[in-house]
Amino acid sequence: MKRFLLVLLLIVVLVAGGVAWFVTRKPASPFDSVAAAQTPSQELLQRGEYVARLGDCVACHSTPKSAPFAGGLEMGTPLGAIFATNITPDKETGIGDYTLADFDRAVRQGVARDGHRLYPAMPYPSYVKMSDDDIRALYSYFMNRVEPVEQANKSSDIKWPMNMRWPLALWNAVFTESGTYQPKAAGDDQWNRGAYLVQGPGHCGSCHTPRAITMAEKALDESSPLYLSGALLDGWYAPSLRGDPNTGLGRWTEEDIYAFLKSGRNGHAVVFGSMADAFNNSTQFMTDDDLKAISHYLKSLPGDPARDGTPWQYDEATAKNVALPARQQIPGAQTFVAKCSFCHGIDGRGKEQWIPPLAGSAASLAKENASQINVTLNGSSRVVANGIPDAYRMPPFRQQLSDQQIADVLTFVRSSWGNRGGAVAPVDVNSLREHTDPASSSPIILQMR
Repeated sequence: MKRFLLVLLLIVVLVAGGVAWFVTRKPASPFDSVAAAQTPSQELLQRGEYVARLGDCVACHSTPKSAPFAGGLEMGTPLGAIFATNITPDKETGIGDYTLADFDRAVRQGVARDGHRLYPAMPYPSYVKMSDDDIRALYSYFMNRVEPVEQANKSSDIKWPMNMRWPLALWNAVFTESGTYQPKAAGDDQWNRGAYLVQGPGHCGSCHTPRAITMAEKALDESSPLYLSGALLDGWYAPSLRGDPNTGLGRWTEEDIYAFLKSGRNGHAVVFGSMADAFNNSTQFMTDDDLKAISHYLKSLPGDPARDGTPWQYDEATAKNVALPARQQIPGAQTFVAKCSFCHGIDGRGKEQWIPPLAGSAASLAKENASQINVTLNGSSRVVANGIPDAYRMPPFRQQLSDQQIADVLTFVRSSWGNRGGAVAPVDVNSLREHTDPASSSPIILQMR
């Protein structure tokens, strides 16, 4: 018995030692023995700035009133608030002392220079697929083109023991892939470029892929039908980017996707919610070839009829009858006529690319109603294309309409013109009313210099 206990103790010590070594070790980087260029070329710096746009680094690591990349943006998580860090080349509070290998470990593996693990709000599960050349260019840009700013980082609000970082090493081992994106032989050059941008620097799955109870994305590429199939995140529902005709991109052409990413609007939708930030600070700055590659890749992802249902068809009865006295007795109909119809039309079809349709929109057909509640309560933030704020934006109705009125009008919208998204309950409206704020009407494009 004594011998058994000694053997058991030895096993426990060895396992504990192995775990301790694993969670405290610094992962290897291909740049461990590589020195960064002392005088990087203009071409490398320009490429680095473009990669920063692809990754939309500025959206998370800046605030409207702060210097570029100085951090401080609060991000809510189920465990508490965390704050984006200072990634300017300041040596005291930023990344000024980072070598190229240190920078690579932080971006692609989620490990800071001092060895502590980063929360996966930093999308390193996607960035791990970025190429060595893009990482090198990005590092050169941050170290040579971004102004250093001394601004201390804020600690998270996550309480002990959930704020311990070492378990993230185990999380990474289980839920993240390793290695850069490898082109698929079945895809052409344009498809592979689009896949790289979507899966890697664009980190589209961070919002559009559902997450497991572990908060890991349920899929990281097109090999799973769950990849980019839609997800609820931070008070918004990021819709499917797959070929679902009702709730995804099934009715969109590649040209429609290109227009949406380039101009912020098309005949199907206008950017709003978190996508407005992505457009204002990232997608509109991408090259035409890259936007076309993204569009080409997304259109290759099949939908799921079992999830999406039969394709939507427009029902004209609502438009014909909405003004009739009998129709006005339906809860929400009067509010729609008074508050919504001037812009979106009695027929629910909007006004070309300027005012999005409610009839047949993905938000009106999805079971998840958070986006429609949120934008009705809080309005949409200003879309800024080519430096020009758009003339039309959804106004907030939180001060004009009660929870019941918003629930009724959205239920009306989600059951009219052939829509079948389902009813909205006042309690759902109230929950988002308490946990969200009105969208800013100020035209905000975060500067990178």
